[in-house]
Amino acid sequence: MNNAMTTAYRERFSMVCEYIARHLDEPLRLEKLSSLACCSPYHFHRQFAAFSGLPLYRYIQWLRLRQASWRLAFNPQDKIIDIALDAGFQNPESFTRAFRTAFGKSPRQFRLEPDWLDWHQRVPKMASQEQQTMEVKIVDFPQTKVAMLQHRGSPDLLNDSVAKFIGWRKSTSLSPVYSSNTFGIAWDDPATTPPEAFRHDICGSVTETIPENDFGVINGEMAGGRYAVGRHLGSLDNLSTSVWAMFRDWLPGSGETLRDAPVFFHYLNFVNDVPEHQLQTDIYLPLK
Repeated sequence: MNNAMTTAYRERFSMVCEYIARHLDEPLRLEKLSSLACCSPYHFHRQFAAFSGLPLYRYIQWLRLRQASWRLAFNPQDKIIDIALDAGFQNPESFTRAFRTAFGKSPRQFRLEPDWLDWHQRVPKMASQEQQTMEVKIVDFPQTKVAMLQHRGSPDLLNDSVAKFIGWRKSTSLSPVYSSNTFGIAWDDPATTPPEAFRHDICGSVTETIPENDFGVINGEMAGGRYAVGRHLGSLDNLSTSVWAMFRDWLPGSGETLRDAPVFFHYLNFVNDVPEHQLQTDIYLPLK
């Protein structure tokens, strides 16, 4: 297969994956998906599995169960039956069986005690959504007071720290999730840092000093200054790819020089509220 054919093949099946992500709450017909890939329904299953690493049915189910797991962990007000129906299951029993097979726990058990390390080990690596070319702009970011929870250790356990930070936010009115900004300070790249050395700070903007608390949240500050900003669309699993694209594709021709400060992210929405393909995350590169 020559390069042009390979590119066309990847584009077609990436389009299929994007369509699936955008229509998880609807019936997904083989005829529609195979037409997007420009191949016959007869051959589609084998080609899709070769591209994505999973059979079509399992790929769709895994995406639905991933979304369900975030809602279970972070949206305690959502009823399990509603999560099951939204995930395409006809009843809570079939949802429970599928969820237990996938994650080793019932939905109720996972809600009470999510094991994110085990979750990451069980979730298969799936075809990633193609990242579109980012428009990069330069902004002056103001010095910002934040409430900060310092995560130290495996990136696979980051959701445990996220849950703790959410718990702190719910216990106080100092950094409401929907009226304050939410940031992540990326001290290290998870792809190149040993798990035990990984550092990531979870932050929420505040206007006043926060008191000592049992959650381990402390007072902090986001450094102000000039930043290059690009928007990442879709799953946070691919966020580092967009960061490196800014370093590789934008920075060399920009005439700019990096400042000795960490990259940080501004999370504009959250995976427990919107489907993964609708996530928007701004990447900030510090400039001199």
